[in-house]
Amino acid sequence: MNTNCSFTIHPCQRSEITALVELENQVFDYSRISRRNFIRLLQSPAASILLAKDSADQLAGYAVILTRRNSRYARIYSIAVAPAFRGRGVAKRLVNEVVEAQRQQGRHGLSLEVKLDNKQAIQLYQSLGFETVDILVDYYDDGTDGLKMRLTFDPESH
Repeated sequence: MNTNCSFTIHPCQRSEITALVELENQVFDYSRISRRNFIRLLQSPAASILLAKDSADQLAGYAVILTRRNSRYARIYSIAVAPAFRGRGVAKRLVNEVVEAQRQQGRHGLSLEVKLDNKQAIQLYQSLGFETVDILVDYYDDGTDGLKMRLTFDPESH
């Protein structure tokens, strides 16, 4: 568990699902992950949920990671940061934790999708080495286009 930047990152426990759903509803207007789906993700061997909490145990953000048995790439399925914690490095810490964990598991990289109009997230991902590999037309429920981005790990770091 890392404690830099006064945040801790740890795997989600079932007792934390309510806070997770509250954050999801606070951050997203549509295509929300339901309580039932968070529980399914938590129980799935092909998924993991990492939480970022501050020193007062407030949920600052989360990342949902999906893996497939025969895939060399993991997917950041969802990442969210509570409005009160934005601009404090929470998303960067979460992505860096995901990168390190997936690298240790022998994966070759990560992929994700992001709304084309989410400039702040795109800049963050680019700063961490993600590259755009596709434009996803009409990808989101509100008709917004998306970008598919990928980070390939340096083979020297395996």
